[in-house]
Amino acid sequence: MPDAAEERGFLTKPVSAGTVAIPPRAGEARRRFTDFTYPPKPDDGTRCLNVGRGITLSGEVTACDKLFIEGSVDVKLTNCRIIEIAEAGLFKGSTTIDEAEVRGRFEGDLVVHNRLLIKATGLGT
Repeated sequence: MPDAAEERGFLTKPVSAGTVAIPPRAGEARRRFTDFTYPPKPDDGTRCLNVGRGITLSGEVTACDKLFIEGSVDVKLTNCRIIEIAEAGLFKGSTTIDEAEVRGRFEGDLVVHNRLLIKATGLGT
């Protein structure tokens, strides 16, 4: 019988780098690695970019609907609607955006047209 974490879709077995192969339980189809990503992938066709904890991304990002940052991002961001910076996240750069939620660090220029939410843990410079 699966425990509560497995029922919610969390990976509860240790894995190493590379392909994740989890044998299916009786009556269950094999889950793909992408089924264990967080935050969940939206089903409405929204173009999301998730930068996980420990990941560093630099360069240029264009045309994404939502950018979720738990790692470190140093980019030129254009044509993005929503940015969410987790407590451990760092965004360096400048952008003009519709909505922003800052729980981590933002370094640069941020112009928000509709909704800006800065949590107690959020820092901007």
